Amino acid sequence: MIFSFCGWCRTMSVVLLVVGVVIGVAYIYRHIVVKGKRCTSKAKLHGKTVIVTGSNTGIGKTTAIDLARRGARVILACRCKQRGEAAMEEIRRESGSSQVVFMQLDLGSLKSIRSFAESFLKSEPRLDILINNAGRTGQTEDGFGLMFGVNHLGHFLLTNLLLDRLKECAPSRIINVSSMAHNFGKIDFDCLNSHKALGLGTSFIRLLQIYCDSKLCNALFNHELAKRLRGTQVTCYTLHPGAISSELGRNTGLFLQIVLKPITTFFFKNTVQGCQTTLHCALQEGIEPLSGRYFSNCTVRDLFAKARDDAAAKKLWEISERLCGLV
Repeated sequence: MIFSFCGWCRTMSVVLLVVGVVIGVAYIYRHIVVKGKRCTSKAKLHGKTVIVTGSNTGIGKTTAIDLARRGARVILACRCKQRGEAAMEEIRRESGSSQVVFMQLDLGSLKSIRSFAESFLKSEPRLDILINNAGRTGQTEDGFGLMFGVNHLGHFLLTNLLLDRLKECAPSRIINVSSMAHNFGKIDFDCLNSHKALGLGTSFIRLLQIYCDSKLCNALFNHELAKRLRGTQVTCYTLHPGAISSELGRNTGLFLQIVLKPITTFFFKNTVQGCQTTLHCALQEGIEPLSGRYFSNCTVRDLFAKARDDAAAKKLWEISERLCGLV
């Protein structure tokens, strides 16, 4: 009995040691890897105007709150009028600023994008920072695959329509929110030309692949944009915000949300943590020489060769121009 009890004690000691190690590792992961770095810029933005697309929810909303607190005039460019206006009121309350304005923008509609740009250019004399943040899935009213149409093509057109104003207000910045998922993306130019989509199919695996492809489009767009902006004092950056818990839940059913909640709460960033790299790229002093680069966790990172392929970036730009009617 004594030996049995001693063996049980040794076993329990090992179990408790393993549990302690696991808890310790998980704590470190949560507070160092998940929490990540914070934007350290103290920049004030009084007299500056910023557009944030998709800013009625998620990291777009928390980005807008931070910028408004710094004194910027923030334009919430959102698809849904009701949600956009509700977000405007909430952001005004949280930031203590009345310089938060909703303007309707459906990035899935080329007509809506052109209308937004026209209204903005008529009513707003400045544009200092453009944050291309929004993303969706499905199909656009112009027949494009929605992840290609919104995640890339809509922001491509919007950026080009506003580029002259950004140049007039230089130094200015363009932020293209991408994802580390771009590492798994590929661009099927034949599919783009024949179907106006990055890929076909509606299975989960196919949609996940198309999402990765759209994020690669963001990186390639940013790469080509930086080349075209040389000498203008307009700089551009792309970034991975991290895995965001609220963003995952937006597109899943209630049961899956309940199942995933403990995982996303522990291992995913909240929206405040998730917007830090966006804020870093928009505000950090002295990063102008890094125009065209990719950031993660408020740090510049190297891209795989396919995300900085000059030929692919130029080809994507030219196809995008044609599909948007810019040429």
